[in-house]
Amino acid sequence: MDGAIVIDKPQGWTSHDVVGKTRRILRIKKIGHLGTLDPIATGVLPLVVGRATRLAQFYTRADKIYEGVVRFGWATDSYDRAGTPLGPQVDAAVDPARLQESLERFRGEILQTPPPVSAKKIEGRRAYEMPREAAAAKLEPVNVQVYELELLEVKGAEARLRLHCSGGTYMRSIAHDLGQAMGCGAHLQELRRLASGEFEIDQARTLEQLAALAEEERVFDALIPAARMLPRFASVYVDERTAAQIRNGRNFPASPFRSEAAARYVKAVTREGTLIAVGEAVLPNVYHPVVVL
Repeated sequence: MDGAIVIDKPQGWTSHDVVGKTRRILRIKKIGHLGTLDPIATGVLPLVVGRATRLAQFYTRADKIYEGVVRFGWATDSYDRAGTPLGPQVDAAVDPARLQESLERFRGEILQTPPPVSAKKIEGRRAYEMPREAAAAKLEPVNVQVYELELLEVKGAEARLRLHCSGGTYMRSIAHDLGQAMGCGAHLQELRRLASGEFEIDQARTLEQLAALAEEERVFDALIPAARMLPRFASVYVDERTAAQIRNGRNFPASPFRSEAAARYVKAVTREGTLIAVGEAVLPNVYHPVVVL
């Protein structure tokens, strides 16, 4: 059972909680997730299963799409509703026109400071493991790309936003910084991830749905086979002899006449549809297996 399963993460669960539960449902130990979701968040949490866990390295900077609610009136130390308020909690009436104007500075390529409670590392440790030290260290800002930041709705002190961004972008930081720009403080009230890389909410199963499929011995209905992962990598079909050579670390050719343009990576796939390896270009139309399944 090698591939990906997209879970609709429930609110209040950590990504690690979901991995643990899925291991028990599938009775498989080798499962990992492709990108942490905060406990308050719901939505797309892709899990890699079996030998497909070796493909995780190709998803570290995958684009994300979120929908979230920003609550104006006060900031918190974690930049979301789970944190401790940093001031008095007040009702702030949001002017949609002014908010639209403030959103403009958060579009395009921006420098963003991660929240103190985050997965960023400080001297080898995750910031969420040492929030006081992280707050004191003032994590360094990083370049992120915001492709789309759309205001969907304003209701009183709350604004619903849609965000399409590069990997490593925090909607919590956007909420916090928006509060500063509006002069009233703000934090992230709700967050739902609609897409992570090629994985979308329409593909997602709840843990209850996955458990029901397991009861019916139909878990493969939820599995995206490894060969269908990484669709941005072209597939090179190989025979049994070439597949054996690839498994031994040998380079393999790609036809110069294939329709796809030359690319850094390709997938070596058998005629039966099994992913053998991901190859990296070393010469024109010659690839070296960097990940072998």
